[in-house]
Amino acid sequence: MSESPRAGRLKRFVLAILSTIPTLIVLAGAAAIGWWGHHNEWKLPKFSALNGEVEEADDWCKEHSIPESICIECKPELAQKAKAIGWCKIHGNPECVLCNPSLAQTLEPAVVSASDLARAKRGLDFAPRPENNPICKTHLRRIQLTDAATVEKAGIAVEPAWLAPTLEFVAAPGEIGYDQTKVAHLSSRSPGSVWRVFKHLGDKVKAGDVLALIDASEVGKAKAELLQAFGLLQLKTQTLASVKNSGGAVPEVRVREVEAALREAEIRLNAARQSLVNLGLPLEKSEIQGQNAEQLEARLQFFAIPNDVAKSLDPKTTTSNLLPLVAPMDGVIVSRDVVTGEVVDSARILFELVDTRFLWLTIDVKGEDAKRLKLGQLVRFQSDSDDEPLTGKIAWMSTQADVKTRTVKVRADIPDPTGKYRANSFGSGRVILREEAEIVSVPNDAIQSDGCCQIVFVRDKDYLKSESYKFFHIRKIRTGAKSETQTEVIGILPGELVVTKGSGLLLTDLLRGNLGAGCACHSK
Repeated sequence: MSESPRAGRLKRFVLAILSTIPTLIVLAGAAAIGWWGHHNEWKLPKFSALNGEVEEADDWCKEHSIPESICIECKPELAQKAKAIGWCKIHGNPECVLCNPSLAQTLEPAVVSASDLARAKRGLDFAPRPENNPICKTHLRRIQLTDAATVEKAGIAVEPAWLAPTLEFVAAPGEIGYDQTKVAHLSSRSPGSVWRVFKHLGDKVKAGDVLALIDASEVGKAKAELLQAFGLLQLKTQTLASVKNSGGAVPEVRVREVEAALREAEIRLNAARQSLVNLGLPLEKSEIQGQNAEQLEARLQFFAIPNDVAKSLDPKTTTSNLLPLVAPMDGVIVSRDVVTGEVVDSARILFELVDTRFLWLTIDVKGEDAKRLKLGQLVRFQSDSDDEPLTGKIAWMSTQADVKTRTVKVRADIPDPTGKYRANSFGSGRVILREEAEIVSVPNDAIQSDGCCQIVFVRDKDYLKSESYKFFHIRKIRTGAKSETQTEVIGILPGELVVTKGSGLLLTDLLRGNLGAGCACHSK
């Protein structure tokens, strides 16, 4: 009897189940052994052990990334630390080398002089400086590498701290111009025509030199009035003398009338003289007394014109209307707007005379920087067109800020005895706030921050010894003046070697070791 298809399929399924039972039994046994071994801390042997090799003990400090057998942090006895001194209130650093020079990592014993301490004090007192956190303990750490080859492979380089000059200053754009107290704008005191011009653009002149002569009718009129008043005064003087010498024949009333007329003549003469003074022709009373009318007239024709110029003029053919335009000071003619024969008036500037030995520097200082400035501070200015800087002192500071730029104008007096520099030149100015001939300086790349303090990594003084461990000290510092490449530091002594290139790598190692503490301010 043949088997039905349904029965055949059932038979094959049962056979398949039966064939897997041995495999399932083996897997279940392996699982049971694994569970039991796990709870009894079984370990699989390494490949080296399977080959009959003896396994060495695990020698790696995961915390400090260094073989544990040479880890100086885990085994401080390998490289003893100096006795902790604590926080320095004077300089704001822990384990202060200025107060405790024995802590310095120098080959020769370090010495800190009184001038060194005074220099550090000036640097800290001059302006608010970044401060360190007194509770931070990262300076107790030391960053160690396996050997010198590892240090070199990591690209770590060191440079010595050294003494260098420094400047702290406020920088601002500026412009140099003429000292406005040494500038004269000269014009004719009366309308007229230009009779002759003696000086030209660029000429150097002395005080009293005649620049030009102006033919002004007002001058001739004032001279004529003076001569008339002088003649009237002489007449009244003679009349009074005659009356007083009459022996009493003239009534007293008449005498008083003559005296009043004489007084009126004196007033008229003074008024005429004042008219000449107003025109720039100062005539003193003493220059009138003791002269007759002819002498005074001859004197007035070329009055106030220097003799060397007057000698070149013909009294018979030259007008007496000439008004000299005279230089009031020594200087250089920097502008001339006049030619012979043209008509001018008192509103027109004919010459600009400047004493070029004196300049003004005007700089535009930011409002926040202006409060650091005071009168008398040194200013250095570098013009865009000159190589040599100018030096002067602050003489004036504006009491208000510019309404548009919010900058404050500051002016310094700049001597320029040779007249080398050009007015209206632009450039950059520096107001010197502090200048030191020597400060302890390190490259900017050496300075790092651990989150609450400024630090540098200082190479151990025994680093080059063959048997020494290769590690770097973490030194807290205070910073002062900073330039484009260097920074003043308080907390390092000259000669100590600080890490420049690769300092960021050491910082990463430091911060990695402090993870989990919430910040860098904790003790290791």
